[in-house]
Amino acid sequence: MPDMKKKYNEEVKPALREKFGFTNDMQVPKLTKIVLSSGISSTADRDAFSEARKQIGAICGQQPVITKARKNVSNFKLRIGMQTGVMVTLRGSRMYEFLDRFVHVTLPRVRDFRGISKKSFDHSGNYNTGISDISVFTEIDQDKLKYPLGLNVTIVTTAKNDKEAKELLTLMEIPFAE
Repeated sequence: MPDMKKKYNEEVKPALREKFGFTNDMQVPKLTKIVLSSGISSTADRDAFSEARKQIGAICGQQPVITKARKNVSNFKLRIGMQTGVMVTLRGSRMYEFLDRFVHVTLPRVRDFRGISKKSFDHSGNYNTGISDISVFTEIDQDKLKYPLGLNVTIVTTAKNDKEAKELLTLMEIPFAE
């Protein structure tokens, strides 16, 4: 069992239950999934997509899918079926392992890091943040990185509002800015 899942079951769940007065274990907010995605310019080389797929696969330990455009957008020179990015959905033990590495290893490596924004909740209990350069991940070899790549991280929870979600993520040791 991953350390973060153990922490959730032994410390976070009872603390949330006590703080918000939940009477049933099913009411307590929990993590559902973590979605990692990266958009790539439609004018980028074809090689950029396979490179991004390889890099994100190394970060999360799961093969990402290439996303395609669903409709035409003339301003972006985008047509239906063109490749637009890569994404991967993590659930279960992989989700907890990624969150552990993200919080304890990756975020401290970000230059001038003072915490992540408290304002990135979507009013439904989910949290979104971004990393402008994936080279902060320990799995990435700087010398083999051909294309600059950013990463969007979406943490989906069962919380009903932002207050519950923020408390859940704070107890899961996510460092929010002061």
